[in-house]
Amino acid sequence: MPSRFSTRISEGAFFEAVLKLGPEWEVTEISIFEESKRIEIALGFRRETGVKCPDCGRTCAIYDHGQERQWRHLDTMQYETRLRARLPRADCPEHGPQTVRVSWADPKTRFTHLFEAQAIEVLENARSIVQACHLLRIGWGTADAIMGRAVKRGLERRSLEALPRVGMDEKSFRKGHRYITTLNDLDRGRVIEVVEGRTEADADRLWEAVPETTRGTVEAVAMDMWQAFENATLKAVPSAEIVHDKFHISKHLNEGVNRVRAEEHGTLARRGDDRLKGTRWLWLRGEENLTDSQYEKFSDIKDAELKTSKAWLIKEAFRFFWSVPRDRVHAEEYFRDWYRHTIYSKLEPMKKVARMLKARLHHLLTWWSHPITNAVSEGLNSKIQSIKSAARGFHSFKSYRTRILFFCGKLDLTPNLT
Repeated sequence: MPSRFSTRISEGAFFEAVLKLGPEWEVTEISIFEESKRIEIALGFRRETGVKCPDCGRTCAIYDHGQERQWRHLDTMQYETRLRARLPRADCPEHGPQTVRVSWADPKTRFTHLFEAQAIEVLENARSIVQACHLLRIGWGTADAIMGRAVKRGLERRSLEALPRVGMDEKSFRKGHRYITTLNDLDRGRVIEVVEGRTEADADRLWEAVPETTRGTVEAVAMDMWQAFENATLKAVPSAEIVHDKFHISKHLNEGVNRVRAEEHGTLARRGDDRLKGTRWLWLRGEENLTDSQYEKFSDIKDAELKTSKAWLIKEAFRFFWSVPRDRVHAEEYFRDWYRHTIYSKLEPMKKVARMLKARLHHLLTWWSHPITNAVSEGLNSKIQSIKSAARGFHSFKSYRTRILFFCGKLDLTPNLT
């Protein structure tokens, strides 16, 4: 049978041990409030001299003790537990009276490290911030402050030694064409930084968040064809290659097909021909994604002598740009053949897209050296949208940024518990 060891200790000694107070502090009183289900633990400072200045670390005399402060701690059984103490101030000859730091909490916070660690875990795993606040019995503002400190802590700890492949993407923030822009680590699937807006100046600020030495490791940047992003990237990482996102390009081609369809449907409808009625999504989705009934309907019209059919074939032909050529040289030949055919098609919406792609051909061909897309960024955008929906919108960009980096930054958020 295994031996069992037990010992009896006082309540004060118990809390001194579990709180890891060290030799400088002791439990002087424990008060239990039955009606409010609360425990208060009073702490006293044992030393009379020899405290360290928090700014310079110099050992100083005690100037005085500040007003009593309280910290929320982990619950004891079903009781909310709080610590309270008057912190001594060091009489520093260089910095003046300075409040000493304590082992159980960060300066100017109302929560112990252990409580914040628990709160962070609950916030990370709860379905919503409201639910987490209910479980922790704290308010929304308190949760926001805890998350803000966690993100600040995580950013200070984060290592950005190398970022070979990154993505730059935008997302709506508020109504009225308000946007945020994110810079994402495509290899690790994390948000590096987020700024409000999508101008060139905004994108400049985004790059400024990346240390200059790290910028030198960037090999490729996936982005859409927004000129402001391109300009900022060329300034910040001139040696990196810009790769225009192929899904964004597909979106432009789909929009071109849809414009051709809408124009042709109007013309046919005036003649009593409704073949294109209700077919919008058939032209925009790949054939492999259609159901059997949709494919049967689509087969009846895709081979017809329609302008929409020609536009669809142009769009489908460009899909092979990403797979058929053997290398960058053959990809350029493929594009030029596709471009020539598109320009001769007399379909203005498709010609417009073709000219736009030709003007940025260099940043399309880079895909053959760096086959990256913004799929990771889109995945992060979906998570950001969930954050936004759960919060039912944000009035403050600061809080929005905090949530994004808290949930999508893959940061080390937990306080130092040693």
